[in-house]
Amino acid sequence: MRDPQDQALLARLQSGEERAIEDVARQYGGKIYQLAFRYLRNREDAEEITQDVLFKVHRSIGSFRGDAALSSWIYRITFNAAMSRARTAQFQRDRAEEHSASAREGHEEGRQAGPKEPADWSDMGDERILRAQLRRRLVRAILALPVIYRAPVMLRDVQGMSTEEASAVLRVGDQTLKSRLHRGRLILRRQLADFAGGLSLHRPVYGT
Repeated sequence: MRDPQDQALLARLQSGEERAIEDVARQYGGKIYQLAFRYLRNREDAEEITQDVLFKVHRSIGSFRGDAALSSWIYRITFNAAMSRARTAQFQRDRAEEHSASAREGHEEGRQAGPKEPADWSDMGDERILRAQLRRRLVRAILALPVIYRAPVMLRDVQGMSTEEASAVLRVGDQTLKSRLHRGRLILRRQLADFAGGLSLHRPVYGT
């Protein structure tokens, strides 16, 4: 069943009401930014994507056929915009240059400051340390997944979308979505298998 508030907002957008896009920005701006940032890992890029998506929603609302929820349509635009940005050669070069610059700065700081004292984790339980390491590894592992598997994992397990919402965003059937999600999770479990013996997990790490 469609959200009545979304339906009302859609009607206002399609009627050309000027304040409707402002309400879209208030209701969905944060979610658009979060989704873009999770893919691009860069605040400036995520902010630009957010503005681009809101502009496209305003410009393209007349072509929206209503075959999915308004929220799913907005998330699909966000996903496509983020993926398009991530695939550009300039984006890849910029990220590589940033990583290189950060590495150089860290090296220079280390030389100037001398050897650093090891971090004191004595106040942290072993499981807390492992969980912190697991979260970092999980983020890297998700970003390393092939896009066909990364997208379902991001939408379902990170963004918390339902199967129906994620399927609508990716324009695939529910069973296709579930199959790709299952495959992506299997890959992640293999990559994170070395943590399994050190954590007493009572629920899957996905979606936590």
